[in-house]
Formats: sequence, structure tokens, C-alpha cells
Amino acid sequence: MIHMPIIRNEEMKFDKQKFMVSKTDLKGNITFVNQNLCEVSGYDENELIGTPHSILRHPDMPKAIFHLMWKRLLSGRAISSVIKNLAKDGRYYWVVSDLKPNFDKDGNIVSLISFSRSAPNYVIETIEELYQTMLRIENVHNTKRSIDYLEGYLEEKETTYDTFIDELIKPKGIISFLLNAFK
Repeated sequence: MIHMPIIRNEEMKFDKQKFMVSKTDLKGNITFVNQNLCEVSGYDENELIGTPHSILRHPDMPKAIFHLMWKRLLSGRAISSVIKNLAKDGRYYWVVSDLKPNFDKDGNIVSLISFSRSAPNYVIETIEELYQTMLRIENVHNTKRSIDYLEGYLEEKETTYDTFIDELIKPKGIISFLLNAFK
């Protein structure tokens, strides 16, 4: 059994070229991880397989975000999100995760897969304040009120969650210029 690490307020940086992959069953239990996820999280593959994916969830993450992700995935649709994860040694690391359901030949959802990469600083700076507010609401009230806040936040910005995340994670500055130069 794996115990919750002691939280250290120390960010862990990792190679931005590393893509982490995990697969879970429909209850959130890990069935596959790639080596990059093991290296970044600090867990061995055998420590993660069969364990709830929430082992990587940092307590600073609002439950409302995971509620939104699960609702979307179990409805058969993909979703992207920015997530603060917790490493085995108690440090944290931010990722942009693209999650999608996997279907069997009859169209039933059989598993969920996540492709994650390092979140750029400008993404973290934007999302951190929103998440802190949502977490305060959850701590005082409940997850439903946090979801209501997120919906109001998005409505005020006249956007959807998907568009907000897509715009947030879109490359900015010189990186955007360079990527567009190769189109």
C-alpha cells in the first residue's frame, strides 16, 4: 500500500520533451504507465499499476476539475485540462493533460487514457489563481459551488471550458511564431 507523501512546497521541473502516458479502468485504477511518468512522478511501475490515479492528485487541485473531467470522459468525449500533480517525494509538477475514452468494438467505453506534458509557466500563472479560488470555495462550501463558480467565470469571459483551455495552452510569443513559420 502506498501512503500519501508529505507535501513539500517545491516545484519539480522536468524535460519539456517528456510525454507521460497513463491508462485507467473506469474506476480510475491505473492499468498502464509509460517510463516517463514513472521518472517524473518518482514511482515505480509496479507501485502505480492497480492504484487509483488519484495517488498523483495534489491537494491544491479543486475536486470540481476532476468532476468535470470524469463527467466528460464517461459521456464518451475527450477533454484537456491543466493539472497540478504530486510526486512520490512530495514535490509538485504541473502538466497539460489530454484525456480521452477508449471504446470497444461495440462502442462501450472500456478505459481512459491520458497524455500529459509539462505545463508552460504562462499557463500555470493563469490557472493557479482560478484553482485557488475554486479550492477555497470547496473548502467553505462544496464541489457543486466550485463548479458553479467555474461556470460563472467562463460565462463572464464568454467562453466554454474547452475554448478557455485551448486558448490558454496555445503556444505564445516566439514559440508561436516559430511553429507558425513551419505551417
